[in-house]
Amino acid sequence: MGLLDILQQYAGGGAAPQGNVSDHFDQVATQVPQQSLGNAIGAAFRSDATPPFGQMVGSLFNQSNPQQQAGVLNQLIQAIGPGALSGVAGGVLGRVLGGGGAATITPQQASQLSPSDVNAIAEHAQQQDPSIVDRVGSFYAQHPTLVKTLGAVALSAVMGHLSANR
Repeated sequence: MGLLDILQQYAGGGAAPQGNVSDHFDQVATQVPQQSLGNAIGAAFRSDATPPFGQMVGSLFNQSNPQQQAGVLNQLIQAIGPGALSGVAGGVLGRVLGGGGAATITPQQASQLSPSDVNAIAEHAQQQDPSIVDRVGSFYAQHPTLVKTLGAVALSAVMGHLSANR
């Protein structure tokens, strides 16, 4: 089945697609430009059909390796700003970073945070800078295997967005 055939199944939120959404996502993620995939992941983060942004980022964080964890946290930190780090998620970022003014987290430091910490950090970042949703979507477009861990509803939202914007 070709790319357009797959995406057509997700157009307009109609009948359930034929086949496995995870397999479809694998096929499509390798064929669309990374920027388009990032935009679609951002749209899934905003969708009313998916869990809140913070919860999804916390879930992705939980499935990530330490380098990926640090990568997404550094995206979130940029949105929050270094001055506000001590007030987010009970001050966990300030403690992990050591309060020395450093605004970059290492993989070792990232591994000290829980998914619920990251959920709170992501929610705060979204309140501070709504465009963080798109930046995190672009980050995860580089890691499509992780995106699959969000499940069929989120993948369907990604595919629907790609279908509408092809």
